[in-house]
This record gives sequence, structure tokens and C-alpha cells, in this order.
Amino acid sequence: MLKFLSKVRIEFNALDPRIASCMEFLAQCNAPKAKESNPACQIQVKRRTDDHPPEIKVTFVTGAEEVFDATSTSAHTIRSMILEKGQMLENEQMFRDAGLNWPVLIPDEELQQPMAGIKPRYAKEKKG
Repeated sequence: MLKFLSKVRIEFNALDPRIASCMEFLAQCNAPKAKESNPACQIQVKRRTDDHPPEIKVTFVTGAEEVFDATSTSAHTIRSMILEKGQMLENEQMFRDAGLNWPVLIPDEELQQPMAGIKPRYAKEKKG
């Protein structure tokens, strides 16, 4: 997960009962396997004393930032969203390295063609 990130900032009030997601995410970030995937990723923890809701702010290696409301989003969901966006960024970089345009635009005529593995007769029946 950390391989896609350059910085993680976790903010919470230690007395707030809604910090479970922040603490779980922090534990995931501090896991040896995660740290090995990107030792350069900065992990910052800010302990607050006000009523500000717990939040997790991540900066991707591309510079894109995303803020997650840790009161209503589980650590697992945040991790999944980071991995999904990271895969997308990795795909984009792969296309750019190959000299291809991103995003990939599929012509309409190709979208109208039947999919491989679907019998043409069955595809026509579904349309009509």
C-alpha cells in the first residue's frame, strides 16, 4: 500500500471514541512489510486536542492528495481505495512510458462489436 504513497498524515484526538480507523490504519502503515515496500514514505501523526474529527490524508507519489474521513470509513476501505487508485496510477504511468495516450479512448464502433466468448445470436437476442 505504501509503495504508491509519498506521505501519510493521520490526525486524531486521543480521547475521541471514533479513532479506531486511524489507529488501525497507523498499525498497517507501521507494519514491517508496508515499510519495506516504500521506506521513503513519510508517516506523520498529529494528536489534536480539539473536536476536529479523525482524518487520514495521503499524498500519492504523483503529488495527488486525498483526505479520508476516518469517522465513517474503515481502515480496510481506505486501504482498498489507496490500492485501487495506486493501480490506476501505475497503469497510467505504464501507458505514458510506452508513448501511448492516457486515458485510453475506445472508438464507438469497437464498443458495438460483440464480445469474445459470447455467441453472436445470443448477443442479438439480448439487444432485442
